[in-house]
Amino acid sequence: MAVADRRLPTRHVNTVMTALRSPRQLSREVLAGMVTTLALVPEVISFSIVAGVDPMVSLVASIVLAVAMSILGGRPGVVTAAAGSVALVIAPLVHEHGVQYVLPAVLLAGVIQVVFGLAGLARLMRFIPRSVMIGFVNALGVLIFMAQVPHVINVPWLAYALFALTLAIIFILPRFTKVVPSPLVAIVVVTAIAIIAGLAVPNVADEGPLTGQMPGITPFLVPLTLETFRLVLPTALSVAFVGLMETLLTAKLVDDITETPSHKGREAWGLGVSNILAGFYGGIAGCAMIGQTVLNVKTGQARTRISTVVAGVFLLALVTGLSPIMGQIPMVALAAVMMVVAVTTVDWHSVRPATLKRMPLPETIVMAITVAVVVFTGNLAYGVLVGVILAMVLFARRVAHVITVERTVAEDGGSVRYQVVGPLFFGSSNDLVEHFAYADDPAAVTIDLSRAQIWDASTVAALDSIETKYGHHGATVAIEGLDERSTGFHRRLTGHLGA
Repeated sequence: MAVADRRLPTRHVNTVMTALRSPRQLSREVLAGMVTTLALVPEVISFSIVAGVDPMVSLVASIVLAVAMSILGGRPGVVTAAAGSVALVIAPLVHEHGVQYVLPAVLLAGVIQVVFGLAGLARLMRFIPRSVMIGFVNALGVLIFMAQVPHVINVPWLAYALFALTLAIIFILPRFTKVVPSPLVAIVVVTAIAIIAGLAVPNVADEGPLTGQMPGITPFLVPLTLETFRLVLPTALSVAFVGLMETLLTAKLVDDITETPSHKGREAWGLGVSNILAGFYGGIAGCAMIGQTVLNVKTGQARTRISTVVAGVFLLALVTGLSPIMGQIPMVALAAVMMVVAVTTVDWHSVRPATLKRMPLPETIVMAITVAVVVFTGNLAYGVLVGVILAMVLFARRVAHVITVERTVAEDGGSVRYQVVGPLFFGSSNDLVEHFAYADDPAAVTIDLSRAQIWDASTVAALDSIETKYGHHGATVAIEGLDERSTGFHRRLTGHLGA
């Protein structure tokens, strides 16, 4: 009885109110938010170039997303901004049809995410196999890297020197201090050198003007017609589901780090509402930033919504006060930062020969196909969709061959008993019919399903077919051993599925 009386230790819950009452915790939240913002700026600017939009658009949208998700999101501590995965999905639409179609695509994506969250479909994310998720992460790294290549070819030779210097600072500085993110230091140093020396290298201002002025409400510049809907729907679906996937995965990661639960449904519809707001005031969608979130929660030890509110407000201060300097950041510096991000994004352990040797071949195939489809199409959503379908097919194929059927004839030869073991569904039940000796069996046949379960109508149809075949030979079939659920399922459908 002593065990029954044992109580689990109560976990201290960090809330906004507890942080406001504790100067130490409040300062930790504020500093974590500020450092996160500094690490966020170069990536957001780089991703805006990838998407083909004005850097100010992504920065302002990131302000809206960070603040809105701090209020609406279901996982405190998650940093939401204009992310690379969403930028990669939006880029083809911008390049082919123009930036004016981004707003309707973002608004439609936001609506899809709201419906997804309110309908409780966020729970479906648990059905994405690990091999698909690894493929998703690896493909994201490949696409980010490939998107930077144009910024480091056909540039002045001085740009390569700045590129090398950026990489050197990123890799060497952490050996001495980790107080300030090394990518931020690299960008500051390289930008200062370019400004002081008057180096003529491509910079952020060449990609789009940084006025330092807030853009106001985004105008709706395309006709509100069915043709516009058809044009933006594929991009909207990709934005919605890629954003949901990365956001919910990040929320799960923070759950594990903090050992606290989160509301995935609220995180999903909150992202949708935030993207709608960012679309109207900013102009582009976003999702959770995995790297910045880990920096905020793990390195900065942030646990409440205060840190992400501070991140949004601090980003606003940087955008309105330092935009002229941002415009002089060399593109090769941002490309170097993003290439490092891309390389660290890839799960290198998953592609090591030792790992591939141990992994089941179907798992490796799914991962490789996911990466290949994403790289070939440039669309993360397509890769995940193909990967999930392939994983389901391969899983069904494996499970279809795990059933066994054991035939036992009575001593007097007057009856026969079949013991079926394993899950019965469309993949396995189609072969079930072939396990019975219809012409050779006696007139009394018993099929024991006590170690099997009926999961779909295909199985009921297969059992009906077995009974019919035995009927043609003058034998009767008795099915026994079904659990309560399978019994009800079988009773409801048997005899009603044939022509």
